[in-house]
Amino acid sequence: MKNVVVVGATGAVGVEMIRCLKELNFPVGKLHLTASERSVGKTMDTDFGQIEIEMLSEELLKNCDIALFSAGGDVSKEWRERVVSAGCLMIDNSSAFRYEADVPLVIPEINAEAAKNHKGVIANPNCTTAIAAVNVYPLYKEFGIRKMIVSTYQATSGAGAKGMDELVTQTKAVLEGGAAVPVVFAHQIAFNLIPHIDKFQENGYTKEEMKVAWETRKIFGDESLAISCTAVRIPTLRAHSESIVLETEKPVNVSRARELLASAPGVSLIDDPENLKYPMPINATGKFNVEIGRLRKNLVFGDHGLEFFVCGDQLLKGAALNAVQIAKLFI
Repeated sequence: MKNVVVVGATGAVGVEMIRCLKELNFPVGKLHLTASERSVGKTMDTDFGQIEIEMLSEELLKNCDIALFSAGGDVSKEWRERVVSAGCLMIDNSSAFRYEADVPLVIPEINAEAAKNHKGVIANPNCTTAIAAVNVYPLYKEFGIRKMIVSTYQATSGAGAKGMDELVTQTKAVLEGGAAVPVVFAHQIAFNLIPHIDKFQENGYTKEEMKVAWETRKIFGDESLAISCTAVRIPTLRAHSESIVLETEKPVNVSRARELLASAPGVSLIDDPENLKYPMPINATGKFNVEIGRLRKNLVFGDHGLEFFVCGDQLLKGAALNAVQIAKLFI
């Protein structure tokens, strides 16, 4: 049995972490929940019963084996040394440590062995990266990849509960003839698309787009992989979608690609366009597996090209589920 603390337990990802601990049959001894000071003393109804929210402390950490952090990068940075000193394994959902050479960046279906080399901290990848990578990796191993071009269609929940609330509020306002006032997003999100997620970098890409390149290379252990991404916010509530084009080193056999993906861990092949079956956010929401479909030979790269569409719940495989799967490597 392992004593676990969820840091940021009242947030959307924290709530899903608790659910995943239960649904993955994680051997929880004592479950501790922490959140901001205003939540301390309140109770949460969970699959483990009613649990009182505590203040994060060094004393609490000394009584825990694993700390699942989802309270933002600043909190993770503030507590890192104290978590490690307490002998507690920190699995962090923020981007605070992903690019540090001695911090493993792990997707268990791909590089579980990297987790064993931790120095007290293991990083969870960005949601967009995780949703793409579980599908791309089996193809990478079979055919090799020269280039990977990604276009994303990301739900408002990627910006948290406030992002979802803004979509609902703006949609209602517009339908009633009022004005949609942007607060969370740079522009109106209701009935609109915004090709802007995170801060723009000097190269013209946003940080969200560059995360896909940086993180995929680290997880695959291949710094030569050429990756480009355009990230777009869309007016849906939950589950991210991505259109992915691969230029492969070896000629692609689409039937073989389907076989690989049909048996790939963490993946559900939904690829029957004749019967209008393909991945969609409304179907991927709440599901552990990432859906993939619309597999076809790419017209630009020909025999060395493959194109497909994926959808995954970014609060699950893109965050909470992946973190708990990492924790399960240590039981």
